[in-house]
Amino acid sequence: MKNRVLGIGNALVDALVQVQDEALLTEMNLPKGSMQLIDTEGYEAVCRRLSQMQVKRATGGSAANTVLALAQLGAQPGIIGRVSEDDNGHFFADNCKRVGIETFLLPSELPTGVASTFITPDGQRTFATYLGAAATLHADDLRPEWLEGYAYLYIEGYLVQDHDLICRAVEMAHAAGLKVCLDLASYNIVEAQHEFFSYLLDHTDIVFANEEEALAFTGKGPREALDLLAQRCEVAVVKTGKEGAMARRGEEFAQAPAEPVAQVVDTTAAGDFFAAGFLYRHAQGAPLADCLVAGGAVAGAVIQVVGTQLADQTWDALRQRLGA
Repeated sequence: MKNRVLGIGNALVDALVQVQDEALLTEMNLPKGSMQLIDTEGYEAVCRRLSQMQVKRATGGSAANTVLALAQLGAQPGIIGRVSEDDNGHFFADNCKRVGIETFLLPSELPTGVASTFITPDGQRTFATYLGAAATLHADDLRPEWLEGYAYLYIEGYLVQDHDLICRAVEMAHAAGLKVCLDLASYNIVEAQHEFFSYLLDHTDIVFANEEEALAFTGKGPREALDLLAQRCEVAVVKTGKEGAMARRGEEFAQAPAEPVAQVVDTTAAGDFFAAGFLYRHAQGAPLADCLVAGGAVAGAVIQVVGTQLADQTWDALRQRLGA
């Protein structure tokens, strides 16, 4: 079954908290909707605040979220990352095993990374991310045999702090005949790493961006940004929130509305789950319009719950709808 997706990214555990007052974000110097990397001191400060709040734990990391959704759809994906032999590391590995994700998880002496995720009443999420063990994954760790049996390598943009790692992964993927898929991660990451993203897109087959990320890279609105991205990659996808998403492959253009939902509870992993639905249908040779609808369906399901754990009946319905 050579339509499998192998993800590479920061193997994290999400610590999810719902906050009613956005002043907390200001107090912690966290711009709403952004992802901020924090050091050990910052992580300890966040932990002190979390100790006073109700916290829900889930496996996290952008690529890990995507392969989690693919596994639940029955696609037999894999994940490359680093965790520690601590409670969070065991939690991450055990959850991957439980849902059927093939793991290439290397050990680290640093604690397993944690993404503290603050969810405001409008469903927007803001991340304070301590990478820990995840940041110790380096280019020399990668093994060509890990790519055997896969057709796609899915790279999360949050890895751009290590240019050598991403370049090595892309080189190995192309040598093995895999399509390289890239998610642009976050608008502030795109702004900070614009030059490297520009280089990387020329070696990318499928790129995913939301409206803010597309603007940060191109300086243009969604439709113009899509056209510019499609000049660099085989397939470009721009997600526009409540308006849905659009995609271009050469002369083929498609657009799909957002999945109607009763209430947006938490947008954590919405883009990651969208990529899972899109790639699931893309691997089946579906036209772009169908891929967008599939992405919207999976994303629409996850934004109605806190975190990434959907009920079994929800996955059953999605598998039936997507022909899994």
